[in-house]
Amino acid sequence: MKRDQHATPLPDVAASGNADNLLPLEWVGMQGIALPLWLEGGGQAQQVHAWADVHVDLPEPRVKGIHMSRLYLLLDAFAAAGPLDADELASLLRTMVASHADCASTQARLALSFSLLRRQPALLTAGLSGWKSYPVRLQATLSPQGFSLSLTVEVGYSSTCPCSAALARQLLADGFAAQFGPGGIDGAAARDWLLQHASLATPHSQRSTASVTVSLDETAELDVYALIDLVEAALATPLQTAVKRADEQAFARLNGANLMYVEDAARRVQAALARHYAQASVAVRHMESLHPHDAVAQAGDFAGAF
Repeated sequence: MKRDQHATPLPDVAASGNADNLLPLEWVGMQGIALPLWLEGGGQAQQVHAWADVHVDLPEPRVKGIHMSRLYLLLDAFAAAGPLDADELASLLRTMVASHADCASTQARLALSFSLLRRQPALLTAGLSGWKSYPVRLQATLSPQGFSLSLTVEVGYSSTCPCSAALARQLLADGFAAQFGPGGIDGAAARDWLLQHASLATPHSQRSTASVTVSLDETAELDVYALIDLVEAALATPLQTAVKRADEQAFARLNGANLMYVEDAARRVQAALARHYAQASVAVRHMESLHPHDAVAQAGDFAGAF
C-alpha cells in the first residue's frame, strides 16, 4: 500500500536541534555492508562477494549525525557501475564528501574485503586443477591532502627449514657411511639402501602465509592477479590443490630447492615487490610444525601489525 503523499511528514530527528555534546568526530559511517563487486585483471574477470566499511568525518560539532542512507546508495550505485577501478574509487570518495557538504565533511574512506577464487593447475598433470582462495583488502582514503589507496592480499605457500634440512642430511650421511663404510660402493645396493632409508630423517615443513600490501594511485591498474603471481613466483612453493603422485613429487622437489627461514621468505617477497611498487610491505608467518608457536617476519614502512 502506497503512503499518502499528503500525510504528515515523517520526523527527522537528526536534522532537528543540535548535538547534546558539541564535539567533532573523526569518522562516522557503516561497517560490514554486503556488496557484489566485479574484479578484472590478467584477462580474467569474476564477481566477488565483498564486505564494505564506509565512513566520512563529522567536524561540525553542532551536526547531530551524517546521512548514512546517502553513503549506502552511492556505494550501491558504484558496485553496479562496473569492475573495480582505482580512478572510480577516488571518484566515489569525492562524491561521498560532496554529499555531506551540509555536515562540513572533508574526508571519506572505504575498505573492501573479499576472497578471490582462482584456479591452480597441478605442477605436472595436464588438465588437473583446483580452486584456491586469496583474502584481499582494499583501503581507499580521501582527505584534503589527497587520495591514497592500498591493496593487501594474503598468499599461501610451503616453507622448509634450512637448519632442519641440514640436520636431516647429516643423519642420512651418517647412516649411509655406517652401511657402506669407506670402501667401494655398489651402485645398485646404494640405490636400494636409499630407497629404504633416505627418509631416515626428514626436515620440518609447514604451511605459511605472506600478507603483502602495496600502495597505488588513482591511475594505477588494479590487478590483484598480477600481485599474486609476483608473490608466488618469488616464493616458488605455492600451495597446491588437486594433485597426483607426480605432482606431489614435483612439489617436494620445489621445497627442497627453496629451503627458507621466515627471514628468507620476507626478503624474497620484499625484493620482488620493490621492483614493481614504490611503496610495499610484507608480513610473513610460518606456522611451525616443530614448535607450538609461529615464526614471523615483517618488512616495509606501512606493514600492518601482527
